[in-house]
This record gives sequence, structure tokens and C-alpha cells, in this order.
Amino acid sequence: MSKVKSCTLNFGPQHPAAHGVLRVILELDGETVVRTDVHIGLLHRGTEKLVESKSYNQCIGYMDRLDYVSMMCNEHGYVLAIEKLLNIQVPIRAQYIRVLFDELTRILNHLLWLGGHALDIGAMSVFLYCFREREDIFDCYEAVSGARMHATYYRPGGVYRDLPDKMPKYKNVKFSSKSKLDDLNKNRNGSLLDFIEDFTIRFPKCIDEYETLLTNNRIWKQRTVGIGVVSPEDALSFGFTGPMLRGSGIEWDLRKKEPYEVYEKLNFKIPVGKNGDSYDRYLIRIEEMRQSNNLIMQCVDWLKNNVGKVNLDNFKISSPSKSFMQNDMESLIHHFKLFSEGYCVPEGEVYSKIEHPKGEFGVYIISDGSNKPYRLKIRAPGFAHVAALGYMIKGHMIADVVTIIGTQDIVLGEIDR
Repeated sequence: MSKVKSCTLNFGPQHPAAHGVLRVILELDGETVVRTDVHIGLLHRGTEKLVESKSYNQCIGYMDRLDYVSMMCNEHGYVLAIEKLLNIQVPIRAQYIRVLFDELTRILNHLLWLGGHALDIGAMSVFLYCFREREDIFDCYEAVSGARMHATYYRPGGVYRDLPDKMPKYKNVKFSSKSKLDDLNKNRNGSLLDFIEDFTIRFPKCIDEYETLLTNNRIWKQRTVGIGVVSPEDALSFGFTGPMLRGSGIEWDLRKKEPYEVYEKLNFKIPVGKNGDSYDRYLIRIEEMRQSNNLIMQCVDWLKNNVGKVNLDNFKISSPSKSFMQNDMESLIHHFKLFSEGYCVPEGEVYSKIEHPKGEFGVYIISDGSNKPYRLKIRAPGFAHVAALGYMIKGHMIADVVTIIGTQDIVLGEIDR
């Protein structure tokens, strides 16, 4: 009999399911994957080196561009590290605002993951459903920061500004009727908190719609059940965090185990899987969206009933208000110095971490006492997950490679930083 040789196939980087810059070399026996070689380094952002030449506040914008689906969560991890070095306490209202936007960002992340993952596997409609709700969250981003994606809203000592009292409205255009315009603006007549409250009321039904399309769908279950199974022991060995770890049955969530900001004051549950497969990880992220919605409702309720500062009064770290600058020479000097030179951070090193939508996002900073980080190292959750890609793919079919890359929810911006 003739000897059949294994075939080597390039999966990506120019592949719709390989996220643009992930290259996986597959060794195939027929359609079964025998061996894999995962290549990163095609994006090569150099973020960790770039921030060594910028002041601390100028680096916040770089954090947005790491995982460009979970912008404010990236900022949060970085800002917490600076606050530890400075030994400052953030006002309670700013902490609630941060938690509010962390959870909105978690939903934002999971919606793109769900739409993209379903599209990769072959379900077209879910993508359009998910982007319908993403637009509302982008409007919240824009209302507080002026930017729809890269917000740079979190600042050491609090947030850039308080939540606005009114939401931007759709304007009348030539071919739009007044009734349609009124319908578009019906939930925009109040403040941003009113708009978010309306979103939390509508959103559970939207999640029900996603589940109607997928959860008991025969094709979806055939493509995800038993695919990419990871045991609890292996998940720990690979350094999995977030839904990837919880999908393997380990109940670990930094918001509960090592709480930060005001998470210990809020009620929520941690969804945990049983089988460690792609279907379990799907169910966990669906439930996480429901829990995030519940957390947002609690934050909105507190913020509506409590007022206060959203930043420090120390103008050497946080910017003075515009009214102060117009009337006080010292405030103007503070503002000029803050945006031209920044502030000096005490010598030392610190590691801070948050429960990012993808897992544990950590920032390690070494300070030499100057106004720039001496060294910054980012612990991106996706890096550990993509490192286990070869293990998860081995023995599966080529079609399952797409499913396994999708279930990891990786963004190469943070991995190849």
C-alpha cells in the first residue's frame, strides 16, 4: 500500500476566523489536526516599550488600544496600579461609576464575542442582533468621554468627569418622519443614568432572543458540545482565567475572591461550567451578561440617590475644573504642569489586577520616581489562552479549529503588545 504523508496547512493570518494577525500552522492527517504551531508577532505593537517615553496620564490611551473590545476595563487595571503607587483613595461615587462602566464593557465584549463566534461557525443572524445592543453601549461611551471606542475616561483618582444630565438625541433629517424620530429619542429624554436604566430593562429580553437562536439549536450544539474540552487541572496548568477557567468548573472571579472598588457591596453570582467544552463557555458568557445587567441596575440605583465628587481635589494629580482655571492662576498653573509634564510617582513596584471580560488583566509597573513608568508589563488574559491553542485543537477536525479559536475570545492587540 502507498504511504500517505501528512499535509501542512497555513490557517491565517489572512483568514476571517483567525482575527487578522494570528497564524496557525496545522499538520493534518486527512482532516484531523495532528500537530499545531501557533505564531504571534505579526502585529507587534510595542506598547510596553512605547509607554516608557510617555507620562503616566498619556499612557491611558494606549491601554484602550490593547484589547479594543474592552477599552475601559484595560484602563481600569492600569489606573489602579498608579493609585497603589501614589497611595490615594478614590471617591466612592467614582468607584460606582467605574464598576458601572466595567460591567457595560463586559456586555460590550461578550456581545462582539457572541456575534463573531456565531458568524465564524455559520450563524449569520446573531451578529446583527448583538450589534443592535452594542450601539446603545457605544452611545454611553460617547456621552461620558466624547469617543465611541477609545474613551480614556478613567483617570488616577477617579474619572474624567461626572455622568451627563442629558443624552444626545437623534436630529431630524430630510427623509425621516417625526414619528420615527420621536421613537428613536423616546429613551433619550432624561439623563445618561435614565438611558442606562432603560437599557437594563430591555436587555434581558434581548439575551432571551440570542438564546432562542442558539442555545437549543441542533447545529450550534453539534459544533460546540465536546469541542475544545479542557479539564480543571489543565486549565490551571495553562494559566487560564475568566470564562475559560470557569468553563472548566473552577469558581474563580477576582470580583468575588479579591474584590476591588465596590464589588463587595454588590450582589451577583459566578456562573461555572461542568464539561469544559465550547458549549459550556458559551453558556457562561450568556449568564455573565445577565449578571452584569444586574450589577449595572444596582450601580444606577446607587448613583441616582447619591451625589459626590468623581475625582480627587489634589490638582497635582487630577485636573482642576474649567471654572477654577478661569478664575484662579494657581489652578491654571496646575493644569499646564499636569498636561505638559505630568506628575512624579514614588519609587517602587506594584501589580494590580482586575476581572477583565476575558480573564485576569494585570499591570505591573516599576517606578524610578520620575513622571514616566521605568518599566511596564501587561498580563494579558488572552496570551495564556492562545498558548494552549495547540493543546485544545489536537485531534479535532479543521472545522473545529474555527470553533476553538472563537471560544477563546482572543484579541491579538493585547496578546501581541
